[in-house]
Amino acid sequence: MRLYKKKRTAWIAATAVMLSSLLFSSASFAKDKELTLMLDWFVNPNHGPIIIAKQHGLFKAQGLKVTIQEPADPSVPSKLVAANQVDLAISYQPSFLIDVASGLPLVWSGTLLATPLNTLTVLDNGKINTLSDLKGKTVGVSVSGSDEAIIGRMLGHEHIDDSDIKIVNVGWALSSSLASGRVDAIWGGMRNFESHQLELEGFKSKSFFPEEHGIPPYDELMFVANAKHYDKEAIQRFNKALELATQYIVNHPEKAWKEFITYNPDTLNNELNHRAWLDTLSRFALRPSAVNKQRYEDYSQFMYDLKIISTIPNSNTYLIDF
Repeated sequence: MRLYKKKRTAWIAATAVMLSSLLFSSASFAKDKELTLMLDWFVNPNHGPIIIAKQHGLFKAQGLKVTIQEPADPSVPSKLVAANQVDLAISYQPSFLIDVASGLPLVWSGTLLATPLNTLTVLDNGKINTLSDLKGKTVGVSVSGSDEAIIGRMLGHEHIDDSDIKIVNVGWALSSSLASGRVDAIWGGMRNFESHQLELEGFKSKSFFPEEHGIPPYDELMFVANAKHYDKEAIQRFNKALELATQYIVNHPEKAWKEFITYNPDTLNNELNHRAWLDTLSRFALRPSAVNKQRYEDYSQFMYDLKIISTIPNSNTYLIDF
């Protein structure tokens, strides 16, 4: 009997601790933490986990109220985070490293797309079969600056001097400039979009992937927070919601697609986006809160060697340790 009473007392105590823990957890989520997230561009399949997390109430389940904003100018999101005007923004790893090296108070807070999407693309018409065939040709870019150095390194990997090509800025008219013959190749087209867009318009294309031609691999899309004002716990919960959303997308790609397009059917429900969706599935970060420190350090060194950045930032200052 005495042993029974001891066990019963221990059980009651353990139950009280468990209930107390549950009540504390519920209380901590009683009022959702508000986060403002600014995308890198208008909503598209690259943002699949974010939209599914929103549509499925996964942010809500993590005690978060996430407001999604689309930028009028894609160069603005990180700057707004640095100015503490929004909590989180999507950036590109190369752009993020440029920002950090220039002194902007930003930190990596998660990964969305864990592989490069950028390509050097040509029409697949038998005229350009290798990068060496670009000698004497014209390459169109959407943003002048560091692109020239990256293209030069890719060509150098094939023993072509960057002075052997001409680079012109075509703005955002990448696909149309290539299709019309204004340029012989384009840099900046996404491998999950531009090739499909060209095909739907009747043009077959061929892409050269930077990571196969001397460019270190990098994270295409990642999240940034303000280095001085970020909420680590809220970011952990944000990444947990993304992880669950990504798992759902991978397990149910077509069902997730149908749910994704309900966010904005008028702009999302089309053949181009559906093809891009299927192409992007394998590139979503399965563990958004996991970071490859060496990858960031290697790419920083690469950019420094190309004189894209003048200093190599210390990764310990811009990578959050979860």
